[in-house]
Amino acid sequence: MKHPDDDHERFNELFDRLEAELAADSRPDSGGEVVDLDKARSARSESADPTARPDTDGSADPERGGSGAESGDPTARRMVDQPTPTATGPGYLGRLAGARRRAVVPVWLRSTAELRTASAWVARHYAHAAGYHALRAPVYAARLAFQAPTGAVRFIGGTARWVADREGEPVRLAAVRREDAAEYLKLSRQRDGRVRLRTLVTVLAMFVGLGLALALYVLAPDWLQAVSVGAVVLALGAAGRKADAPVIHRAVELPKAVKLTSDIVLRALGALGIPAINQAQSKGRDGFEFTAPITRDGPGWRAEGNLPYGVTVTDVIERRDRLASGLRRPLGCVWPEAVPDEHTGHLVLWVGDQDMNKAKKPAWPLLKSGSVDLFKPVAYGTDQRGRWIEVTLMYIAGIIGAIPRMGKTFLLRLLLLIAALDPRAELHTYDMKGTGDLDPVGNAVSHRHAAGDDDEAILYALNDWRALREELRRRTKVIRSLPRDICPESKVTSALADKRSLGLHPIVIGVDECQVIFEHPEHGKEFEEIGTDLVKRGPATGIVLLLATQRPDAKALPTGISANASARWCLKVMGQLENDMVLGTSAYKRGVRATMFAWGDKGIHYFVGEGSDARIVSSVYVDAPGADTIAARARRTREKAGLLSGYALGEAPEPVASGYDLLADILAVVPADEPKVWSETVVARLAELREDVYSGWDPEGFAAALKPHGVSTIQVGRRIKGKVVNRRGIDRSHIVAAIAERDGNRDAG
Repeated sequence: MKHPDDDHERFNELFDRLEAELAADSRPDSGGEVVDLDKARSARSESADPTARPDTDGSADPERGGSGAESGDPTARRMVDQPTPTATGPGYLGRLAGARRRAVVPVWLRSTAELRTASAWVARHYAHAAGYHALRAPVYAARLAFQAPTGAVRFIGGTARWVADREGEPVRLAAVRREDAAEYLKLSRQRDGRVRLRTLVTVLAMFVGLGLALALYVLAPDWLQAVSVGAVVLALGAAGRKADAPVIHRAVELPKAVKLTSDIVLRALGALGIPAINQAQSKGRDGFEFTAPITRDGPGWRAEGNLPYGVTVTDVIERRDRLASGLRRPLGCVWPEAVPDEHTGHLVLWVGDQDMNKAKKPAWPLLKSGSVDLFKPVAYGTDQRGRWIEVTLMYIAGIIGAIPRMGKTFLLRLLLLIAALDPRAELHTYDMKGTGDLDPVGNAVSHRHAAGDDDEAILYALNDWRALREELRRRTKVIRSLPRDICPESKVTSALADKRSLGLHPIVIGVDECQVIFEHPEHGKEFEEIGTDLVKRGPATGIVLLLATQRPDAKALPTGISANASARWCLKVMGQLENDMVLGTSAYKRGVRATMFAWGDKGIHYFVGEGSDARIVSSVYVDAPGADTIAARARRTREKAGLLSGYALGEAPEPVASGYDLLADILAVVPADEPKVWSETVVARLAELREDVYSGWDPEGFAAALKPHGVSTIQVGRRIKGKVVNRRGIDRSHIVAAIAERDGNRDAG
């Protein structure tokens, strides 16, 4: 139905437009005509089209110029909207072809796992209720027996009041107070008739009841007499129960959640303080267009629709606390979401029956048994609807960010436990916080493990990272040497990881509080260079780097690393900068905001990965004893397969190549008469000098190794066959200057 204010707004719009045209056409030499406003108003009242101009009448005299659209005058103003609508866009069949069809069979019924889970929950619910009441049946019977005398008194009293027609007494007394004799006599006769009839019924019932009781006493067997007496006693006990003391208690306390209705949703949206919504509702409109009925979706309700023009889902997400207040639901139950393939004003509102961080989660399949193939998805948490969310730890580099005490370390440990359940995986775990949170994994299965931020732990980690960079280079050579039919995509596969002779087993590196190593005053740059290399080239070679930090800024997460990490886990953060550092640039603007999580939402985070858009996930909670149990199971599996190594076996790290100085070696292979040399030439000469150290180096790795020393490669041009060829190389004077600065710093120390 057209709202009255719509016509008023359209008239005002037309009036303003006509005044603007009048002002424009009144300029000298404009070539336009003066518009008669009275004529315009009358035309507005006669035309249903609010944009129609009085001079667009097709029957107008052509000598007067007709409409602006028909005039040949190039200065004539033309209306944008057409006076008569024309068919635009796809036709009926086109709209049908592009229609989005809803599933006939619901998702939970198509999924065997979800159907099995739902059936198991229902079966356990009723089995629990039956067992609960069966065990307490004697208690229920005793309560009813004690209440039977009270019930007998209530029964006799109620029967007497019914026979005497006590329910009509207030009406008769009212007639007496009004001194209405006729009305009182009428009610008295009615009462006398009722009493006679009810007395007769009561006397007959007494004789029938006494006769039936005597017959049962004389003729019925003992068991029937016991059942009859018991039934009467229980019935009288039920009649004598107190309202505040029920005989039978609830076996299961079901969550009491109000059904979500359109009125509740509109009320909540109106409480957000968004002008466009409030303006629409003040004019009698809804301010929200429901595009689908409100339905049950898992353990909650789902509402979907379009916000007013200019209002985005982000505007609603920013006011999630107000939305929860308007819905009268806990904050952890209210989850507004955007739909990736829809416009930014299309809102999906999911309202759970229980707070997400308090709702009971299904048992984690890997908690007590099972193994993992890191090349396949593994469940690690549930979404708001209680559905499992999976992660594939291979071919990724991951970042976990959060403020302290939100579950960041527990999430990293969970991912490392998943990796530990693949016996082929080689784990390198570093707890730079030093509290021992990663010790369950490190002590049981890790090939390399350290805790703390002292010099010994930092050097231990640095030597391991140097060895990992060399391992990365070795793996690239192995992959390059494999036939195409065995390694068609030039990356490690599960089948290749099974071949121990190739040494392409998965390597998973987990670092908690990674800002400690990246901000180290002496070795931070080298950690950054190696980490960047591992993030960029590691996934294809089977090396996975997982970094967790409570300071997600540019220093704690270097840009080269954060820009190339494909998996992101972001728990609660405080601002837009931290949010985008973890979840990616412009995530905050797209409505993916980990700032909306409450302080009680521990373990709840946004997950970006697995080829999908950001999802809200509540990770599985595994405490320290549970982590010890899972790690011990992983250790036993590795021992049986003969794959336990390194720190878990008590083995010391293999000695890394030492006793060499990169800058000094460069000067040794680059004489003074060669001021500028290509990097590939320097690398080849270094490999001849120290094959055990520099074998396998390439120009990119050479440039990365120079950066910690403050030296960068430059463009070096050489004339070959009359043409100048430019490649990356070094300036020998830069090497000399770096050595002088370093030695000077050492002397100063």
